Amino acid sequence: MNKKLAFYILKRVLLAFLTIIIVITVTFFAVQLIPGGPFTSEKAVSPETLARLEKMYGLDKPIFIQYINYLGHALIFDFGYSIKSRGAVTVGSIIADRMQYSAAIGLIAAFIAIIIGVALGSLAAYKHNTTTDRVIMVLSTASVAMPSFIISTILLYLFCNVWQILPANGFDWRGYILPTFTLSLYPMAYITRLTRSSTLDVLGSDYIRTAYAKGSSFSRVLYKHSLRNSLTPVITYAGPMIAFIVTGSLVVEKIYGIPGIGREFVASITNRDYPEVMGLTIFLTYLVVIMVLVSDILYKVVNPRVELE
Repeated sequence: MNKKLAFYILKRVLLAFLTIIIVITVTFFAVQLIPGGPFTSEKAVSPETLARLEKMYGLDKPIFIQYINYLGHALIFDFGYSIKSRGAVTVGSIIADRMQYSAAIGLIAAFIAIIIGVALGSLAAYKHNTTTDRVIMVLSTASVAMPSFIISTILLYLFCNVWQILPANGFDWRGYILPTFTLSLYPMAYITRLTRSSTLDVLGSDYIRTAYAKGSSFSRVLYKHSLRNSLTPVITYAGPMIAFIVTGSLVVEKIYGIPGIGREFVASITNRDYPEVMGLTIFLTYLVVIMVLVSDILYKVVNPRVELE
Protein backbone atom coordinates (compact mmCIF):
# COMPACT_ATOMS: atom_id res chain seq x y z
CA MET A 1 0.00 0.00 0.00
CA ASN A 2 1.49 3.32 -1.08
CA LYS A 3 1.51 6.40 1.13
CA LYS A 4 -1.08 8.21 -0.94
CA LEU A 5 -3.60 5.39 -0.63
CA ALA A 6 -2.88 5.00 3.09
CA PHE A 7 -3.44 8.73 3.64
CA TYR A 8 -6.68 8.56 1.66
CA ILE A 9 -7.98 5.65 3.76
CA LEU A 10 -6.98 7.42 6.98
CA LYS A 11 -8.78 10.58 5.88
CA ARG A 12 -11.92 8.62 4.98
CA VAL A 13 -11.87 6.83 8.34
CA LEU A 14 -11.58 10.15 10.21
CA LEU A 15 -14.44 11.62 8.18
CA ALA A 16 -16.54 8.53 8.93
CA PHE A 17 -15.78 8.92 12.65
CA LEU A 18 -16.77 12.60 12.51
CA THR A 19 -20.01 11.71 10.71
CA ILE A 20 -20.91 9.20 13.41
CA ILE A 21 -20.29 11.75 16.18
CA ILE A 22 -22.47 14.32 14.40
CA VAL A 23 -25.31 11.82 13.96
CA ILE A 24 -25.10 10.74 17.61
CA THR A 25 -25.20 14.39 18.70
CA VAL A 26 -28.14 15.31 16.46
CA THR A 27 -30.06 12.17 17.43
CA PHE A 28 -29.52 12.70 21.15
CA PHE A 29 -30.69 16.32 21.21
CA ALA A 30 -33.52 15.71 18.75
CA VAL A 31 -34.96 13.09 21.09
CA GLN A 32 -34.68 15.55 23.98
CA LEU A 33 -36.89 17.99 22.05
CA ILE A 34 -39.75 15.50 21.71
CA PRO A 35 -42.71 16.62 23.88
CA GLY A 36 -43.40 14.43 26.89
CA GLY A 37 -41.12 11.75 28.19
CA PRO A 38 -40.57 8.00 28.03
CA PHE A 39 -42.64 7.42 31.17
CA THR A 40 -45.54 9.79 30.49
CA SER A 41 -47.64 7.06 28.89
CA GLU A 42 -47.45 4.87 31.98
CA LYS A 43 -50.59 4.85 34.14
CA ALA A 44 -50.59 6.32 37.63
CA VAL A 45 -46.87 7.00 37.90
CA SER A 46 -46.24 8.83 41.15
CA PRO A 47 -43.60 11.59 41.38
CA GLU A 48 -41.50 9.32 43.62
CA THR A 49 -41.66 6.45 41.10
CA LEU A 50 -40.90 8.81 38.23
CA ALA A 51 -37.86 10.14 40.09
CA ARG A 52 -36.57 6.59 40.72
CA LEU A 53 -37.04 5.67 37.06
CA GLU A 54 -35.21 8.76 35.88
CA LYS A 55 -32.35 8.05 38.29
CA MET A 56 -32.18 4.42 37.13
CA TYR A 57 -31.77 5.46 33.50
CA GLY A 58 -29.55 8.45 34.24
CA LEU A 59 -32.18 10.99 33.18
CA ASP A 60 -31.86 12.99 36.39
CA LYS A 61 -28.42 14.33 35.42
CA PRO A 62 -27.85 17.62 33.54
CA ILE A 63 -28.43 17.31 29.81
CA PHE A 64 -24.77 17.88 28.91
CA ILE A 65 -23.63 15.14 31.31
CA GLN A 66 -26.22 12.80 29.79
CA TYR A 67 -24.89 13.62 26.33
CA ILE A 68 -21.23 13.00 27.24
CA ASN A 69 -22.11 9.69 28.91
CA TYR A 70 -24.23 8.56 25.98
CA LEU A 71 -21.63 9.59 23.40
CA GLY A 72 -18.91 7.60 25.15
CA HIS A 73 -21.07 4.49 25.38
CA ALA A 74 -22.53 4.76 21.86
CA LEU A 75 -19.06 4.87 20.32
CA ILE A 76 -18.42 1.38 21.74
CA PHE A 77 -21.85 0.07 20.68
CA ASP A 78 -23.36 0.34 24.17
CA PHE A 79 -26.81 1.86 23.68
CA GLY A 80 -28.10 1.27 27.19
CA TYR A 81 -31.25 -0.54 28.32
CA SER A 82 -34.65 -0.56 26.67
CA ILE A 83 -37.20 1.31 28.75
CA LYS A 84 -40.30 -0.55 27.56
CA SER A 85 -39.00 -4.13 27.42
CA ARG A 86 -39.68 -6.41 30.36
CA GLY A 87 -36.60 -7.03 32.46
CA ALA A 88 -33.14 -5.61 31.98
CA VAL A 89 -32.96 -5.94 28.19
CA THR A 90 -30.21 -4.02 26.44
CA VAL A 91 -30.80 -2.25 23.14
CA GLY A 92 -27.78 -4.07 21.75
CA SER A 93 -29.37 -7.46 22.43
CA ILE A 94 -32.59 -6.33 20.74
CA ILE A 95 -30.63 -5.21 17.67
CA ALA A 96 -28.72 -8.51 17.56
CA ASP A 97 -31.94 -10.52 17.85
CA ARG A 98 -33.73 -8.60 15.09
CA MET A 99 -30.70 -8.44 12.81
CA GLN A 100 -30.54 -12.20 12.43
CA TYR A 101 -33.69 -11.96 10.31
CA SER A 102 -33.01 -8.67 8.52
CA ALA A 103 -29.39 -9.53 7.75
CA ALA A 104 -30.17 -12.99 6.38
CA ILE A 105 -32.79 -11.67 3.99
CA GLY A 106 -30.99 -8.40 3.24
CA LEU A 107 -27.60 -9.86 2.34
CA ILE A 108 -29.14 -12.41 -0.01
CA ALA A 109 -31.30 -9.70 -1.59
CA ALA A 110 -28.29 -7.41 -2.05
CA PHE A 111 -26.24 -10.22 -3.63
CA ILE A 112 -29.07 -11.06 -6.04
CA ALA A 113 -29.60 -7.39 -6.91
CA ILE A 114 -25.92 -6.81 -7.73
CA ILE A 115 -25.34 -10.01 -9.73
CA ILE A 116 -28.54 -9.91 -11.80
CA GLY A 117 -28.52 -6.11 -12.11
CA VAL A 118 -24.98 -6.04 -13.51
CA ALA A 119 -25.74 -8.95 -15.86
CA LEU A 120 -28.95 -7.41 -17.22
CA GLY A 121 -27.37 -3.95 -17.52
CA SER A 122 -24.41 -5.32 -19.47
CA LEU A 123 -26.71 -7.34 -21.72
CA ALA A 124 -28.88 -4.29 -22.40
CA ALA A 125 -25.80 -2.21 -23.29
CA TYR A 126 -24.39 -4.81 -25.67
CA LYS A 127 -27.83 -5.26 -27.24
CA HIS A 128 -28.34 -1.50 -27.46
CA ASN A 129 -31.46 -0.39 -29.39
CA THR A 130 -32.63 -3.97 -29.86
CA THR A 131 -35.76 -5.69 -28.56
CA THR A 132 -33.75 -7.18 -25.69
CA ASP A 133 -32.56 -3.74 -24.60
CA ARG A 134 -36.07 -2.28 -24.75
CA VAL A 135 -37.63 -5.14 -22.79
CA ILE A 136 -35.01 -4.91 -20.03
CA MET A 137 -35.44 -1.13 -19.78
CA VAL A 138 -39.25 -1.37 -19.61
CA LEU A 139 -39.10 -4.02 -16.88
CA SER A 140 -36.48 -2.13 -14.87
CA THR A 141 -38.44 1.12 -15.10
CA ALA A 142 -41.62 -0.63 -13.95
CA SER A 143 -39.72 -2.24 -11.05
CA VAL A 144 -38.33 1.11 -9.92
CA ALA A 145 -41.74 2.79 -10.14
CA MET A 146 -43.82 0.06 -8.48
CA PRO A 147 -44.14 0.35 -4.65
CA SER A 148 -42.93 -2.60 -2.58
CA PHE A 149 -46.35 -3.19 -1.00
CA ILE A 150 -47.88 -3.69 -4.47
CA ILE A 151 -45.14 -6.15 -5.41
CA SER A 152 -45.57 -8.00 -2.10
CA THR A 153 -49.34 -8.24 -2.57
CA ILE A 154 -49.00 -9.61 -6.12
CA LEU A 155 -46.38 -12.18 -5.09
CA LEU A 156 -48.41 -13.32 -2.08
CA TYR A 157 -51.54 -13.70 -4.18
CA LEU A 158 -49.82 -15.68 -6.94
CA PHE A 159 -47.41 -17.89 -4.98
CA CYS A 160 -49.45 -18.40 -1.80
CA ASN A 161 -53.09 -18.29 -2.91
CA VAL A 162 -53.23 -19.21 -6.59
CA TRP A 163 -50.30 -21.63 -7.00
CA GLN A 164 -49.80 -22.42 -3.28
CA ILE A 165 -46.13 -23.30 -3.69
CA LEU A 166 -44.61 -20.94 -1.11
CA PRO A 167 -45.59 -20.00 2.46
CA ALA A 168 -46.89 -16.51 3.23
CA ASN A 169 -44.42 -16.28 6.10
CA GLY A 170 -42.03 -18.43 8.05
CA PHE A 171 -38.34 -18.55 8.80
CA ASP A 172 -37.08 -21.56 6.84
CA TRP A 173 -35.48 -21.13 3.41
CA ARG A 174 -38.84 -21.26 1.61
CA GLY A 175 -40.18 -18.43 3.74
CA TYR A 176 -37.24 -16.24 2.71
CA ILE A 177 -37.87 -16.46 -1.05
CA LEU A 178 -40.68 -13.91 -1.45
CA PRO A 179 -39.37 -11.20 0.93
CA THR A 180 -35.86 -11.60 -0.52
CA PHE A 181 -37.09 -11.17 -4.07
CA THR A 182 -39.26 -8.20 -3.05
CA LEU A 183 -36.33 -6.45 -1.36
CA SER A 184 -33.99 -7.11 -4.29
CA LEU A 185 -36.29 -5.92 -7.06
CA TYR A 186 -35.85 -2.13 -6.72
CA PRO A 187 -32.03 -2.12 -6.30
CA MET A 188 -31.75 -4.74 -9.05
CA ALA A 189 -33.63 -2.49 -11.46
CA TYR A 190 -31.62 0.57 -10.43
CA ILE A 191 -28.30 -1.27 -10.83
CA THR A 192 -29.46 -2.51 -14.24
CA ARG A 193 -29.96 1.06 -15.41
CA LEU A 194 -26.68 2.22 -13.86
CA THR A 195 -24.71 -0.60 -15.49
CA ARG A 196 -26.31 -0.07 -18.87
CA SER A 197 -25.56 3.66 -18.84
CA SER A 198 -21.96 3.29 -17.69
CA THR A 199 -21.28 0.39 -20.07
CA LEU A 200 -22.54 2.40 -23.03
CA ASP A 201 -20.15 5.20 -22.07
CA VAL A 202 -17.25 2.76 -21.79
CA LEU A 203 -18.05 1.07 -25.12
CA GLY A 204 -17.69 4.43 -26.85
CA SER A 205 -14.17 4.94 -25.48
CA ASP A 206 -11.09 4.92 -27.66
CA TYR A 207 -9.36 2.11 -25.75
CA ILE A 208 -12.29 -0.25 -26.45
CA ARG A 209 -12.00 0.37 -30.18
CA THR A 210 -8.25 -0.08 -29.87
CA ALA A 211 -8.72 -3.40 -28.08
CA TYR A 212 -10.98 -4.65 -30.87
CA ALA A 213 -8.49 -3.38 -33.48
CA LYS A 214 -5.73 -5.42 -31.82
CA GLY A 215 -7.84 -8.55 -32.21
CA SER A 216 -9.14 -8.96 -28.66
CA SER A 217 -12.10 -11.29 -28.37
CA PHE A 218 -15.54 -10.15 -27.26
CA SER A 219 -15.24 -11.91 -23.89
CA ARG A 220 -11.80 -10.37 -23.23
CA VAL A 221 -13.07 -6.87 -24.01
CA LEU A 222 -16.13 -7.51 -21.84
CA TYR A 223 -14.41 -8.81 -18.71
CA LYS A 224 -11.00 -7.12 -18.82
CA HIS A 225 -11.81 -3.69 -20.22
CA SER A 226 -15.49 -2.83 -20.32
CA LEU A 227 -17.12 -4.45 -17.29
CA ARG A 228 -14.42 -3.51 -14.80
CA ASN A 229 -14.59 0.17 -15.71
CA SER A 230 -18.37 0.28 -15.96
CA LEU A 231 -18.76 -1.08 -12.40
CA THR A 232 -17.55 2.18 -10.83
CA PRO A 233 -20.99 3.79 -10.33
CA VAL A 234 -22.43 0.45 -9.21
CA ILE A 235 -19.83 0.21 -6.44
CA THR A 236 -20.68 3.74 -5.31
CA TYR A 237 -24.37 2.82 -5.07
CA ALA A 238 -23.84 -0.66 -3.62
CA GLY A 239 -22.39 0.49 -0.28
CA PRO A 240 -25.38 2.40 1.12
CA MET A 241 -27.76 0.05 -0.71
CA ILE A 242 -26.48 -2.97 1.21
CA ALA A 243 -26.75 -1.10 4.51
CA PHE A 244 -30.34 -0.07 3.88
CA ILE A 245 -31.42 -3.50 2.61
CA VAL A 246 -29.79 -5.31 5.54
CA THR A 247 -31.54 -3.07 8.08
CA GLY A 248 -34.76 -4.13 6.45
CA SER A 249 -37.83 -2.52 4.99
CA LEU A 250 -40.76 -1.80 7.27
CA VAL A 251 -43.36 -2.50 4.61
CA VAL A 252 -41.80 -5.78 3.50
CA GLU A 253 -41.24 -6.97 7.07
CA LYS A 254 -44.80 -6.04 8.04
CA ILE A 255 -46.43 -7.78 5.08
CA TYR A 256 -44.41 -10.99 5.41
CA GLY A 257 -44.48 -11.03 9.22
CA ILE A 258 -40.71 -10.75 9.63
CA PRO A 259 -39.60 -9.59 13.11
CA GLY A 260 -36.72 -7.58 11.69
CA ILE A 261 -34.96 -4.34 12.52
CA GLY A 262 -37.28 -2.08 10.51
CA ARG A 263 -40.39 -3.35 12.25
CA GLU A 264 -38.70 -2.95 15.64
CA PHE A 265 -37.70 0.62 14.82
CA VAL A 266 -41.30 1.72 14.27
CA ALA A 267 -42.43 -0.14 17.40
CA SER A 268 -39.81 1.70 19.46
CA ILE A 269 -41.08 5.06 18.19
CA THR A 270 -44.68 4.13 18.97
CA ASN A 271 -43.70 2.98 22.48
CA ARG A 272 -41.58 6.10 23.17
CA ASP A 273 -38.63 3.84 23.93
CA TYR A 274 -36.05 6.60 23.49
CA PRO A 275 -32.89 4.53 24.15
CA GLU A 276 -34.02 2.03 21.53
CA VAL A 277 -34.92 4.77 19.02
CA MET A 278 -31.48 6.34 19.42
CA GLY A 279 -29.70 3.00 19.38
CA LEU A 280 -31.38 1.83 16.18
CA THR A 281 -30.76 5.18 14.47
CA ILE A 282 -27.08 5.17 15.39
CA PHE A 283 -26.71 1.51 14.44
CA LEU A 284 -28.09 2.29 10.98
CA THR A 285 -25.61 5.16 10.77
CA TYR A 286 -22.73 2.81 11.60
CA LEU A 287 -23.80 0.45 8.83
CA VAL A 288 -24.20 3.18 6.22
CA VAL A 289 -20.92 4.90 7.09
CA ILE A 290 -18.98 1.62 7.09
CA MET A 291 -20.44 0.48 3.77
CA VAL A 292 -19.80 3.88 2.15
CA LEU A 293 -16.21 3.72 3.42
CA VAL A 294 -15.77 0.23 1.95
CA SER A 295 -17.29 1.30 -1.38
CA ASP A 296 -14.97 4.33 -1.55
CA ILE A 297 -11.93 2.10 -1.09
CA LEU A 298 -13.19 -0.49 -3.60
CA TYR A 299 -13.83 2.37 -6.03
CA LYS A 300 -10.10 2.98 -6.17
CA VAL A 301 -9.22 -0.73 -6.28
CA VAL A 302 -11.51 -1.41 -9.25
CA ASN A 303 -10.49 1.72 -11.13
CA PRO A 304 -6.85 2.62 -10.33
CA ARG A 305 -7.01 5.59 -12.69
CA VAL A 306 -9.23 7.47 -10.21
CA GLU A 307 -7.26 10.24 -8.54
CA LEU A 308 -7.24 10.18 -4.74
CA GLU A 309 -8.15 13.43 -3.08
